[in-house]
Amino acid sequence: MTNAPGSMGSTRRSLHGVAELVLAGPQYQRSGTIRLQATPGGFGTTRLPELSVRGDRLVGPDGDVGLHGRTAAQVAAAVGVAPHTPAGLYADGSGVSPDEPLSVDAETAAFLGDVFAVGNEALLAFVPQETPVLWPEHFDIAVSVDEVNYGVSPGDGWSSTPYAYVGPWSLPAGGFWDAPFGAARPVTEETTVEQLVSFFREGRDAAQAQASASS
Repeated sequence: MTNAPGSMGSTRRSLHGVAELVLAGPQYQRSGTIRLQATPGGFGTTRLPELSVRGDRLVGPDGDVGLHGRTAAQVAAAVGVAPHTPAGLYADGSGVSPDEPLSVDAETAAFLGDVFAVGNEALLAFVPQETPVLWPEHFDIAVSVDEVNYGVSPGDGWSSTPYAYVGPWSLPAGGFWDAPFGAARPVTEETTVEQLVSFFREGRDAAQAQASASS
């Protein structure tokens, strides 16, 4: 995994904005879904239009364009789409407007691409029957199984750095559960797929034990 850079807030926010405005929004208009996926070096659409972010560049069928210093409107136009917010589908989001200049550091973007990649691989190993989804609302990659969310976030308002999480829909207390939404573990450049799978399994077992004790 690429080494974690010293700062990532602005890059993460800008990439989140691109995920919402340039990928999920136009995809929702054309194909009726906001679901994104991990792709080599970053993330991309699951339906048409075929677009992805690879590091600090937006890639389309006919070429690619750098993100840093441009607006979401400008990079969208470069790949033939119009920026669109999938309004009414969720409450949270990046807060990035179509005309806000993007700030994307190449090293940081590469690291966050690695975070999504290791998260995606771990989720597939943990529950191979599920398809991990990168959601544009919270900009995390996750699955839900038996009313428990498992995923990896590149960071957010709760944590400034990436983390893996287990979040039961009915929030338990004590023991394994150390976060407001369930349990979380840091994801760094040294985190392995095996470590994440082990955490997800531990969370599954703790959630099942909690459910059994409550029944």
